[in-house]
This record gives sequence, structure tokens and C-alpha cells, in this order.
Amino acid sequence: MRPRKPTHMQLTDLNWPAVRDLSKDTPIVFPVAALEQHSGHLPLFTDSLLLGEIIRRTAERLDGHVVFAPLMWLGNSDHHLDFRGTLSAPPRVYLDLLGGLIENTIQHGFRRIVFLNGHGGNDVPGRQAIFEARQRHRQRSDLLLLFATYWQLGGKPWEHDPQIHQRQMGHACEWETSMILRLNPKLVGEVKSLEPVPSKMGFEPAARAWITKDRTRPGHLGEPHRASAEKGETLFRVFTEDAVALLERVVAWDGKSWDG
Repeated sequence: MRPRKPTHMQLTDLNWPAVRDLSKDTPIVFPVAALEQHSGHLPLFTDSLLLGEIIRRTAERLDGHVVFAPLMWLGNSDHHLDFRGTLSAPPRVYLDLLGGLIENTIQHGFRRIVFLNGHGGNDVPGRQAIFEARQRHRQRSDLLLLFATYWQLGGKPWEHDPQIHQRQMGHACEWETSMILRLNPKLVGEVKSLEPVPSKMGFEPAARAWITKDRTRPGHLGEPHRASAEKGETLFRVFTEDAVALLERVVAWDGKSWDG
């Protein structure tokens, strides 16, 4: 009996012969997010909900050229643990978890591995995970290991909607609150009375160690009172375009050049 050909490029929908028969140049994408506090007005699952929507839109655009693993909702959120409901993989545990996914994927023969990230706390261990993996496989010249956070891919949402005030991602902020309003306004509490909390880090340009309550008492950073569903749709469109553009570069990579 011949193995079933894949009809969807969701890893969860494929059987093992279908995965075996895929081109090993097929990019494998791991969406990584979190379950953590998002102030008093947004759900704990905010990061995962937002990344899930971006992945859904991105997958529709790529028409079967990329395999998407299921979204990994457990992230590195130790800095939020003073707020109830946050669940976290500590930084070194999280780094090892990502490293294990890389090794699994390489063992199955795939050469293009992309982590698409939706939580700021995953960024440092995520970058370290792909750095360490490259050292482990230093004799390989055909591996492409990427870690990308969706709001850091170059898009400038305020150029598409001048009503968008923030110029960077905060936390439970104008951007995240707008996107949840676009997805499901029933999940959003009262925001108009919320005071803005500056997102600025201390002692810049140095990097200061911090936990969330060092910077905010209510749990948000930024300006959630400016949020709207219309802004949320603009943000989703911009971030989806960025993700699609990145993954199209990964698909088109010639397997040897430094920059695709």
C-alpha cells in the first residue's frame, strides 16, 4: 500500500511515511509562544492566541511549501511568575527543549529549521539554542537554523495606520490589546481607564536584569488605552506579511549562501 501523500502541511496531520517522503529542503517551522500574565485586561493565553492567528494566516499564503509544527504554548516566562496563572519553563530548561526539537528535526533529515516566536522572554534562550546547535553541527554547511520574533521582522505598523501610537512591542499594550480585540473582544477587559506604563529599559544602552514587577505594578507595559480592533487588523496584516516574506526566503534559499 502506497503511503498517503500529504494534503496539509501541518505536522500533526501527516503520517510518518508522508514525513519521510518530504523533500529534506522543506522548511520546518516551530511556533513558540507562552502562557503568562497579561495585566488585568487580557487573557493568560494572549501570546499564543496572537501567534496562532499569524501562523494561520501565514500558512494559508504559503500553499503547502512549509511544514508547521503545532504551537508550543509553554515559554520562558520566569520574569512574570509574581503574577498568578503564569506557567514557565525556566531559561535553561527552555533552551534544552528547543535544542531537543532541533536535534529531532535534524535526525529526520531536515535542513531548514525556523522558530517563529511570539513571546519576548523566549528571545534570548531561543537565540542561544540555535547558536549552540550550530556549534554541535559545525561540520555541516547545509543547515539553516533561524529564530525570529514576529514583531522584529522589520514591519512598521504605524506607516499603515497613523493612529497606531506605539513604535515597539510592549506587554498587554496598544498592539497586543488591539490584536486580541480583533480576535475576540469578549476576552478584553476595560482598558480606557488604564494608565500608560513606559516600556523603556533601565540603564540603556546596557542591559539591566529585571523581573516584571520591577517595571510595572499592574502587569502591562505600553498604552493599552489606545487599542482598537481596527488597529489589530492592521497589526495582523503587517506581521503576517513579514512572516510570509521570511519563510519565502527560507524556501528559496540555495542551500549554501550565507544570506538568502
